[in-house]
Amino acid sequence: MKLTDNLHFFPERGMLDCNTYVIKGKPTVIIDPGSAEFLPALVEDLKGDDIQPTDFDIIVNTHLHGDHCWGNEAFREVSGARILCHPLQKKFWDTTVVGAANFFGMPAMAFSEDGLLDDKRLDGDGIELELIPSPGHSLDSICFYNRKEKVLVCGDVIFCQNTGRVDLPGGSADELKQSIERLAQLPIEYLLPGHMDVVTGAEEVRRNFEFVREYVFKWL
Repeated sequence: MKLTDNLHFFPERGMLDCNTYVIKGKPTVIIDPGSAEFLPALVEDLKGDDIQPTDFDIIVNTHLHGDHCWGNEAFREVSGARILCHPLQKKFWDTTVVGAANFFGMPAMAFSEDGLLDDKRLDGDGIELELIPSPGHSLDSICFYNRKEKVLVCGDVIFCQNTGRVDLPGGSADELKQSIERLAQLPIEYLLPGHMDVVTGAEEVRRNFEFVREYVFKWL
């Protein structure tokens, strides 16, 4: 689904999958390929938006829970794109990748990265993304923010009328609340979470932050 001239949204398809976002430019970036199980369907969805796997240059993740990154290596194989991790994702690898898998009694499905992102920005021709550490759901959670277009890809930090869980290894309710409050200060027209629906329009985004404060914070 095309959201703006260079931004596309592909909804999650089932359990252990997530929403995927594509930002076209130089480089062309895919954020959170999701589960390898649903990769063939994702590739078909991309083609439906006139995007070929070989168009991609970089694979990145909002955080390294399996439902967001299990498809990384499979997507690299079909695209030739490079997997880049944020420094915090390397720092907290054992807690997020291994710890979360152990929490669910599953093997840790790790991947090999091709390099590291700058810890603050990902820029290029048509790409202007600020990288915002946003712990709480996980220690390594990163939001991708385009200030010019007021787009926030927020992973599992905040959803439409909900937040990510805080009971996984490295989770913290207090840190999640603080992260959400910091993000709420940004001008946002497109709030793009890792699960469920996107929230569009500045007023709807503002109302969503207010709803989460009033009805969700007290349960964290």
